[in-house]
Amino acid sequence: MYRPQDDTWLVAEALAEAGVPAGASVLDACTGTGALGVVAGLAGAGEVTAVDISRRAVAAARVNGWVSGTRVRALRADFGALVGWRRFDVVLSNPPYVPSAHDTPRGRARAWDAGRDGRSVLDRLCATLPFLLTEQGMALIVHSELCDEELTLRQLRDGGLKAAVVARRTVPYGRVLRGRAKWLRDNGYTTAGPDVEELVVIRADVA
Repeated sequence: MYRPQDDTWLVAEALAEAGVPAGASVLDACTGTGALGVVAGLAGAGEVTAVDISRRAVAAARVNGWVSGTRVRALRADFGALVGWRRFDVVLSNPPYVPSAHDTPRGRARAWDAGRDGRSVLDRLCATLPFLLTEQGMALIVHSELCDEELTLRQLRDGGLKAAVVARRTVPYGRVLRGRAKWLRDNGYTTAGPDVEELVVIRADVA
C-alpha cells in the first residue's frame, strides 16, 4: 500500500483548483489509502468509489473514509473491470509509475512498480478513461517525468479526450527512487546530478 506523498497532494491541489461539481460521482482508481477519494468526498462529491487490487488498500480506503466522515465505496478490483458497469463525472488516479527492472511486481511493490518504462498501468488507464467518464467528465492523473508525459497526452488525445498538463512540481526522490537511483542513471532514465524528479498532473476532459 502506498502512503500519500507529494504526488497525492499535487493531485489534491489540482482537484481543488478544478473544483468538484456538487453531487458528482467520483472514481479513485488505484486508490492506495483512499486519500484522493476522501479529498473528493470532502470537496462535495455525491458518491465516491475507490478501487485497488490490494486487499489492504481497500480496507484502508474504507477505514479512512469512515474516519474522515466521508462515505467511500471501496472495491477490490482493477479499474478496467468497471468498464460497462458505470461512468463517473470525475476520475482521479495516482497509479503505480516507477520504472522497474521487474516486469511483474510482487507484494508491496505493486503499489509503485510499473515495468521497465513505468507505464504498465498508465497505458491501460489512458486507454480505459474514455469508457469511464461521463459526457462532461474530467480526469486528473499524476506521474513522474520519468514516464514520458508527452506519451500520456498523445494517448489520451488519441482516445478522443482533451488533455493538458495542469500542475508540475519538482521534488526530491522518495524512498523507492533513492533505492534505485543508480539503476535509473545506468539505464538512461536520468542523468547524474541531484536526485530529484518532476511530477506532473495531467487533466483529461471529454471533448
